[in-house]
Amino acid sequence: MRNNKNVLLGSLLALTVAAAPAFGAVSSSEASRLGRDLTPFGSEKAGNEAGTIPAWDGGLSTPPAGYEGSGQHHIDPFPQDKPLFTINASNMAVYEERLPDGVKAMLETYPTTFRLPVYISRRTHAVPDWVADNIRKNATSARIVGEGAGLEGAFGGYPFPILHGNNEEKAWQVIWNHLTRWRGISATRRSSEVAVQSDGDYSLVTSQQEVFFNFYNPEGGEDELDNIIFYYLSFTQSPPRLAGGAVLVHETLNQIVNPRYGWGYNAGQRRVRRAPNLGYDSPIAASDNLRTADDTDIFNGALDRYNWRYEGLREMYIPYNNYLVSKAGTPYEDILGVSHISPDLTRWELHRVHVVEATLKDDARHIYSKRRFYVDADSWNVLLVDQYDSRGELWRVTMGLAKNYYELPGVWTVLDVYHDLQARRYHVLGLDTEESGTRVFTDDVPNRRYFSPASLRRRSVR
Repeated sequence: MRNNKNVLLGSLLALTVAAAPAFGAVSSSEASRLGRDLTPFGSEKAGNEAGTIPAWDGGLSTPPAGYEGSGQHHIDPFPQDKPLFTINASNMAVYEERLPDGVKAMLETYPTTFRLPVYISRRTHAVPDWVADNIRKNATSARIVGEGAGLEGAFGGYPFPILHGNNEEKAWQVIWNHLTRWRGISATRRSSEVAVQSDGDYSLVTSQQEVFFNFYNPEGGEDELDNIIFYYLSFTQSPPRLAGGAVLVHETLNQIVNPRYGWGYNAGQRRVRRAPNLGYDSPIAASDNLRTADDTDIFNGALDRYNWRYEGLREMYIPYNNYLVSKAGTPYEDILGVSHISPDLTRWELHRVHVVEATLKDDARHIYSKRRFYVDADSWNVLLVDQYDSRGELWRVTMGLAKNYYELPGVWTVLDVYHDLQARRYHVLGLDTEESGTRVFTDDVPNRRYFSPASLRRRSVR
């Protein structure tokens, strides 16, 4: 499942390596902790002293009775769970040490409607054995090259299960674990996104999405990556004014050497055009400018415009095991409130979280002057982000509502929600409860021509 040679990603990446040092991996003795006192993906196996975070016992990899396979809306494996307590504006001071600033700002901005139902913590993340094997190999071979620009010596698993080096290096490692996290091999889904206005009004944009995670290609290895982490296709199906449009992305492993490749298909013109600005703070039209290009997937893309700092591991309340909000048949109007999604459909739990801060460089441009990321220590998903404007004021709050896809197995977000505190609007990605099914995961390895610009046009005009 993995090529063991520690090679560079090609001649272009080699130029970057020559220009800047590669930061070393951990020793074999340190890596031997994986699967012993550490989980296979690097988090602490033991629970906390208070007993409010349990020990990891293997995660969730067995679907509940009645689940028929990938693509079926998930059955809640914990239907008996009820909220232990609720955090709201009146009692948030009791829990403030375990709340990100963005969550506290949401409680203050919407004191009568926003709240956090807190449930028993369940550490459900798991990975297949072959991914765990690759993680152990990556631990002793993976290195960051350049100023956080790319990777070498990693394939098919989290590159950095054990953080090491100085605070900047650890921050890069956390973010790279997020960028290359386990989400299966291939996945497709029909879902909707929506920008909800301050009065609660919204209109759906529905699309079919397809992704192939080249970094986890079971037929490949590091030699064959060709600097591509994944291939992504999205075909817009409604509303009529947008229907027929499509986007194709080749996400690169080193975006300084090769920025991501992006193409768009315009149905009216019947032409495929290169999308050179599909990165950083380019606005996403379907979000009504509530989401930037690098907000997508909670965070994606190059790290070069920010100074990065690792702020440590903390116990915090994060959205986890969110099966209720993704329950089959739930009307979108029940999910989408005026200022935020319905809090009673969400589930928050206490988990260990890596905190990373990114501060805009003096000579760089971005609409966010500072970003603080809260990353689940088990799954390496960024699940919460505080984002600050050019004046240094908290502006946007991003939430990734996660759950375990037990058919993989693995934890991934089911809804990505972007709140603008100043405009009092928000944007949601991933609505599919009114669809006949949800994400379909397969082990299929498509021909690379399937994700070519020529194929994009042929498939769009059918």
